[in-house]
Amino acid sequence: MFRSQQRKTKILFGLSDFLLTALAFWIAYRFRQSLPLSNVFFLVPDVRNLLAVFCSLSWATAGYWLGVYTRLDVASPAAILGAAARQVASSALAMVVFIVFALQVKVSRPFLASFMLLSWLFLVVFRFVAVSFLPHVRRAFGGERYVLIAGLGARAVNLARNLETFHNQGLRILGFLAPTEGLPDPDQSSLAGTYPVLPIESLRATVARQPIDEIHFAVESSELPSLEEVFLWCDEEGVCTRLAVDFFPHVNSEVALERVGGTPMLTFTAAPDDELLLFAKRLVDIALASAGLVVLAPVFALVALAVRLTSAGPAIFRQRRCGLNGRVFTFYKFRSMVIDAEQRFHEVAHLSQREVATKIPNDPRLTPIGKWLRRFSIDELPQLVNVLRGDMSIVGPRPALPSEVQQYKGWQRRRLRMRPGLTCLWAVGGRDTVDFETWMRMDLQYIDNWSLGLDARIILMTIPEVLSGRGAS
Repeated sequence: MFRSQQRKTKILFGLSDFLLTALAFWIAYRFRQSLPLSNVFFLVPDVRNLLAVFCSLSWATAGYWLGVYTRLDVASPAAILGAAARQVASSALAMVVFIVFALQVKVSRPFLASFMLLSWLFLVVFRFVAVSFLPHVRRAFGGERYVLIAGLGARAVNLARNLETFHNQGLRILGFLAPTEGLPDPDQSSLAGTYPVLPIESLRATVARQPIDEIHFAVESSELPSLEEVFLWCDEEGVCTRLAVDFFPHVNSEVALERVGGTPMLTFTAAPDDELLLFAKRLVDIALASAGLVVLAPVFALVALAVRLTSAGPAIFRQRRCGLNGRVFTFYKFRSMVIDAEQRFHEVAHLSQREVATKIPNDPRLTPIGKWLRRFSIDELPQLVNVLRGDMSIVGPRPALPSEVQQYKGWQRRRLRMRPGLTCLWAVGGRDTVDFETWMRMDLQYIDNWSLGLDARIILMTIPEVLSGRGAS
């Protein structure tokens, strides 16, 4: 619903997750101690309490960062089960890291298993129950909210229909306000109720005899200037006003109101813009790229030597690619083709299975070792340097050639609004077997649903996909 109510929902679920996780921890701990096993399990009180608090905080924090709490109150049973599983899995990983590197103690595996199972079960049961009782809690603590809708057209009726879905949470529609005289009454046949139509001049009198908490404006943009006095009056009276901005065709955008100096700015963003989450993503990129470059240094040396010994030319291939918002950067790979491959492209262009983003099975320009480098994506490893420099991310749409971007349709250019990556959804959904349009739509699906949890799942899914060599050509 509204942002204020979503915040309350997040607080409720976060607090419940904290308490339920703590309960699951103590039950699992006592259960393990009661088991007649040869090894006695015991944690000193300070370590036990610290671990319990860490787990409770981790479970609640994971729920927030994974976006579990955003629409949990209206989620389907399958979504509730899956969200709880992802939350427990990511939190359990953090718990294991904390135990090994911070606490440095041995913890019983039956305890860990029973704790994770119990915590998942408690979260799922609570959320199933919450779906039915949360509206009553909201109504009990928030009371009823009385709303007037300014507007008479299809936009106002559509807004009323959406607001009616929150009737069980205490929202009450008082009627429609006619912004100007002479307009026909709204067609209320699609609504659950029938609401009176009031002239805009009667607003003051209506407020005097009837509590009004909010006025929602659903009018044509051309009518907004004539309603300036109404907005000013609402501001003076302290009446909450909301403006439906669906007359702007920003289908995929998130909307926010910001201020630049004294100028209010209505902001539409069609890509992730949470600076804190994007900063966390960048920290993960730096950590993984740095670790990868150190751990894989021997592999880099061996592959570079193999490339130089099997074909003429440098080991590293450099190419211009498009990055975030179309910025051009130098892209690195291990060379898998002959040194003059780009000059010979006209010889093989007719073999491509795609009009955009060339895909040539069994490309004759591949070097003897090149096809193996590509099959297992070893040729992509130098892009860890691009990640460290900030040109790329570990997860994101693959960087395109400038010549390919020039051929994009309008809707396909939105994939440039996310920093390009080493791997993405299409890389774990078929790799080179995915056709171009599906590839583009999967990139947009990633952008529209991005979260740190989604990045983690893609990384974990990429590992077996690359090791198997499936779908690469």
